[in-house]
Amino acid sequence: MNCHIIGLRVDNRRNSAPKLQKALTDYGCSIKMRIGLHEAGDQYCSDDGLILLQVQGDGKATENMVRDFNTLPGVTAKMMEI
Repeated sequence: MNCHIIGLRVDNRRNSAPKLQKALTDYGCSIKMRIGLHEAGDQYCSDDGLILLQVQGDGKATENMVRDFNTLPGVTAKMMEI
């Protein structure tokens, strides 16, 4: 069984998040797991971060997701197959 993981690097989260959230919602039925990581503390919250998605679907479907995510300003997406 192959596992598809998409990594999303998000720059300028405050501006990038609304369009990215819409795209994540659009692909919601294909996303099995989502983990978001960013630096945070009492006096600091990073404006960039990383999102890891475990997705289901064939290679073409996941390639389409990566392509669509990469069209969003401030988002860089890459897929890994394990």
